[in-house]
Amino acid sequence: MEADIIILLILFFTCILLYFGWLFTKLGPSGIELPEKRAGRLGENFASTVIQEILHDDDIMLTNVRIMAEGKETELDNLIINKHGIFIIEVKNYSGELFGEEEDDDWIKTKMTPGGSFYQKIVRNPIKQVNRQIYILSRFLKENDIHVWIEGYVFFVQNNSPIESKYVLRTQRDIDVAIHGGENMVREEDVGKIEEIFC
Repeated sequence: MEADIIILLILFFTCILLYFGWLFTKLGPSGIELPEKRAGRLGENFASTVIQEILHDDDIMLTNVRIMAEGKETELDNLIINKHGIFIIEVKNYSGELFGEEEDDDWIKTKMTPGGSFYQKIVRNPIKQVNRQIYILSRFLKENDIHVWIEGYVFFVQNNSPIESKYVLRTQRDIDVAIHGGENMVREEDVGKIEEIFC
């Protein structure tokens, strides 16, 4: 009986520690949401609204989908499933100016603060990030015996992509064309299987 209580207490405190560890990653040490996290969250909410406005009745949209395949894990900001394929839309709400090329691993983000200070930060190339997401999602689906067309894009909320690319979406119209303009056709049963896995 006493051993059961000790085990329950250990489990209880482990859960509390895990919760505070998760909270610490979302918030800074002060318990206040970090500016980068806040900007990302607001950008994702805005993008989700923009996407939802152009969805067709038979489109399925999922947000913040975590998947793992071959020991690699990723989170997909927006996943749209329809008869044309599966579409990943990664959202970036970077303020300031971005510098980089499509094949670069990293880009440079520069910004002038309201106080007049110049600041520069290295960010991961989001096009490389979305290509990695496509790979992981395709492996994940193949593990579930689903073979469908997957495309991935980056939507820049601030419309400040440093490059023109087929992977970059700038407007709601760009999103609409990307997810509805293709000629690829996904079988209805595959759409059903995909929906079963994620929903």
